[in-house]
Amino acid sequence: ASLHEVVPLQPVERARFAPGQRVRVRRMRPAGHTRCPRYVRGALGVVEHLRGADPLPDHAGHGGAPVEPVYAVAFRSEELWGHGEEPAWTVMLDLWESYLEEAT
Repeated sequence: ASLHEVVPLQPVERARFAPGQRVRVRRMRPAGHTRCPRYVRGALGVVEHLRGADPLPDHAGHGGAPVEPVYAVAFRSEELWGHGEEPAWTVMLDLWESYLEEAT
């Protein structure tokens, strides 16, 4: 694949979460690399879209990476950084299913 080639995500067979559902990003401290940003760990968000399925990049270099659903999750700026002088805005991140848990 070249840098200019677009490779679509795989279809999702089973998704744990649905658009409109509130989720929490798992608090985790993996020993190795993860694509889950620290600033969203523990934060509440809302699933906006189911993007498709893709190998979990945390395991991609080790071979046999599990294929998981990828969700577009919206977070309010106040949830991530607290209230400020600026108007609130939304942060949208694509996150793999194993990074998420049901909001309680």
